[in-house]
Amino acid sequence: MKLIILLLLSSLFIVRPAHAAMDHSRMMMNEKGMVMNANPDKLPQDCTKISENVDITIHAGHKHALKFTGKMFAFDQQEWNVKPCAKINITFINDDQIRHQIMVHGLPGYLYPDGMVHLELYGEGQLQASFIVPSQKKTYLVHCELAQHAEKGMKAQLKVDGGNGDLPSIPGISAAVNADSYTVDWTLNTWAALVFCVLLGFAIPMVIIINAASVKRVVIKMWLALRTPRKE
Repeated sequence: MKLIILLLLSSLFIVRPAHAAMDHSRMMMNEKGMVMNANPDKLPQDCTKISENVDITIHAGHKHALKFTGKMFAFDQQEWNVKPCAKINITFINDDQIRHQIMVHGLPGYLYPDGMVHLELYGEGQLQASFIVPSQKKTYLVHCELAQHAEKGMKAQLKVDGGNGDLPSIPGISAAVNADSYTVDWTLNTWAALVFCVLLGFAIPMVIIINAASVKRVVIKMWLALRTPRKE
């Protein structure tokens, strides 16, 4: 009995490394992030061999959205082109201190559950994963699935064999399905504020011009006073 108690107590104090990853078949997870449905070696049914190895580094973060008006998050690139049956080796880098994902959708379900490959980082860091695309000429959606991240600009597209067209709402590439609207609610107060600003914009230069001579005289007097030596 004493032995059992000692074993139970000792198990409570076993130190397990915080970085140890959990491997659940198609999902690898640790304290920094996770990878789902990576596929470095299984060929799609319509491929007899890997046509090329493509190394892609993808940065995600707020600073990459600054080049797009009205966007909050983005990848540093919005489009990639690969050959049919290419093996794509992704290095995913999160430049922010918040969660970001990269998900590739529309892949064959017999190789990729739910038709997707998923990389996620819970904050600043880096992950790597590989997957193989089929031979089909197609454009695949690449985006972050966290709430509002894709809507705020974190979308891109992966084209195989030139793709079958552009996807909508890809920043810098295609028009938005629902374009952002920044309309003004023109109330009486809004019009009054606009008129006031316009009048003020005219009034300030006119006051400066009218009083230019007086201002010049004051400045000259101050300048001469500073340059004139004081009598002891």
